[in-house]
Amino acid sequence: MIQTIIYAVLVLGALIFFHELGHFAVARWFGMGVSRFSLGFGPILCSFTKGKTQYALSAVPLGGYVSLVGESDDAELPEGFSPQESFALRPAWQRLLVVAAGPIANFVLAWFVCWVLAIGYGQVIALPEIGGIVAESPAAKAGIQTGDRVLAVDDTPIGTWAEMSDAIAASKGKSLTFLVQRGTESLPVTLTPQLSKRKTIFGEEEEAWLAGVRSSGAVETLPLSFAESFPAANARTWELIDLTWQGFVKLAQRVVPADQVGGPIMIAQMVGQSAEAGLAALLALTALISVNLGILNLLPVPILDGGQIVFCLVEMVIRRPINETARGIAMRVGFALLMALMVFATYNDIVRIVKSWSVG
Repeated sequence: MIQTIIYAVLVLGALIFFHELGHFAVARWFGMGVSRFSLGFGPILCSFTKGKTQYALSAVPLGGYVSLVGESDDAELPEGFSPQESFALRPAWQRLLVVAAGPIANFVLAWFVCWVLAIGYGQVIALPEIGGIVAESPAAKAGIQTGDRVLAVDDTPIGTWAEMSDAIAASKGKSLTFLVQRGTESLPVTLTPQLSKRKTIFGEEEEAWLAGVRSSGAVETLPLSFAESFPAANARTWELIDLTWQGFVKLAQRVVPADQVGGPIMIAQMVGQSAEAGLAALLALTALISVNLGILNLLPVPILDGGQIVFCLVEMVIRRPINETARGIAMRVGFALLMALMVFATYNDIVRIVKSWSVG
């Protein structure tokens, strides 16, 4: 338990640090004043001052903040800061970039972690090895057997399970000739994919051309050169962003059940389990959480960065600041929604723990 907490604090602390560092770096680039850069909330445990900024480590590690000078029009400037350094007095496009820099920093961190994994561990691919056959499926009728390794489809070499799946999907029901390795023999097998229903990772049913085979789970790690690691990191980061965004959309569409929403407790458990599996698993989860944090903060909820971006965009369109009363109301509503989400997520975490205890 203690080890899990330590790993969770380290991972979340690193993600929050980079998020706030994004805000801080762009604010300072524009010459805006920053009175405090804190990792964590609550009472300050230790701090030091460099220039005009106080750098602090606070007691509650699940958060952090950058105190920009003049964050609102009526904010009193701290001693030593000039009106020219006020955030509120800067053009809307500058404020937008400062706000957007936090989520962008999370995406950059996720990319960097994916690059470290690519250059340090290589690329893990699922091999086109048959682990199971669906009864009465095209594969079963064609005589494909468990343990067969697909070498080619219609004379096109196949090296991964994804390549095989893409070839089957692209067939549109046309007969395909598989070259499979069975023991020491290479055998041609002809099958005709059929249009069937399957479930996506989100539990939705979709129609697809299928052969009726299941993966054996066999994988292979391919070492990547320095040059190859960059496109691999780009592709993996985009996969994480796309998957995470789809998850948010499916949650809003109620495709993903609301009880699947997790909070800090679930994140801590996942971090602990990944740490036990090894450094690569922990880094992979860190990249995923970083992408989630970036997308979550871009949602158009007033208290989040996405809400502030919307305020800036509206101001740029109407060419005047949004009414302070309306902004204040929106911020309070956004804060209430965020707190309700946190309570709900924590409730789900507790329910999952209680259920696991009862099962155990």
